[in-house]
Amino acid sequence: MDAIAGKSGARAAQEARRRPLVERHSVLTRVTHWAGTLAFVVLVMSGLQIFNAAPYLDASDKSDPHHRVLAISGVTDAAGRPAGVTQILGLRLTTTGWLGYTDDGQGGRSERAFPGWITFPGYQDLAGGRRWHLFFAWVMVLAGGAYLLGGALNRDLSLLVLRPADVPKLLPMQLYYLRLRREPPPYGKYNPLQKAAYTLVLFVFAPLIVASGLALSPGVDAFAGPLTALFGGRQFARLWHFVFMLALLGFLGVHLLLVASTGAFNNMRSMITGRYRPGKHEGQGP
Repeated sequence: MDAIAGKSGARAAQEARRRPLVERHSVLTRVTHWAGTLAFVVLVMSGLQIFNAAPYLDASDKSDPHHRVLAISGVTDAAGRPAGVTQILGLRLTTTGWLGYTDDGQGGRSERAFPGWITFPGYQDLAGGRRWHLFFAWVMVLAGGAYLLGGALNRDLSLLVLRPADVPKLLPMQLYYLRLRREPPPYGKYNPLQKAAYTLVLFVFAPLIVASGLALSPGVDAFAGPLTALFGGRQFARLWHFVFMLALLGFLGVHLLLVASTGAFNNMRSMITGRYRPGKHEGQGP
């Protein structure tokens, strides 16, 4: 049985190698992908640096401990030692070394929400964090705009958007990923789960994280108050901004997992050189 399975696997690998390489991603798509990836990483790290200056999130139009959703702080424990504490909706967790009392970015430890290794800059610097955050926010917006414009012009964007006909294929595709189905439903350049994820990210989460970020700015609030009010006030906008960041991080994690599990070399080659070897079931549907 093992020998048969081995031969079958070898035959499948041979068939895959015989399939020709195709041009999958344009230069513009690749450049904006990597620029957007770099921008997102710096935005998250600099955003956590900014969060450290006021390490809490309130579901309120202003700072209000009675409506606190998240708080990360340093305290002194019963033995008189410094400790880190994280509170989530009233649940109190000791997070010493991870959150609250952790790496200060300068070789020691101090009371700070997120550790220095995950913030940018690593040491506590609110002004620096804001400058980096603003600069790379523009990089992200420009890269995203160029990606959408290029995709619209070369019609690749229309292949990426979830259509009503894709909805019945979502469950079969998920079952295929979970190894509960032998073959996926027919699909074109992007499978239905990819379309659903990219549609949510490009047209829901990305616009909302930009809008909530603008609502946080005192300068924007001065001339576009309704935007801030739409998010429930600046403190509530801060909470939403954090939630949308977590959603995008979740997407990134799943994205990396699928890249690794569906042929890391092939996928990375396509995003670096543009060349891609289609799988057995790709290109069989819309």
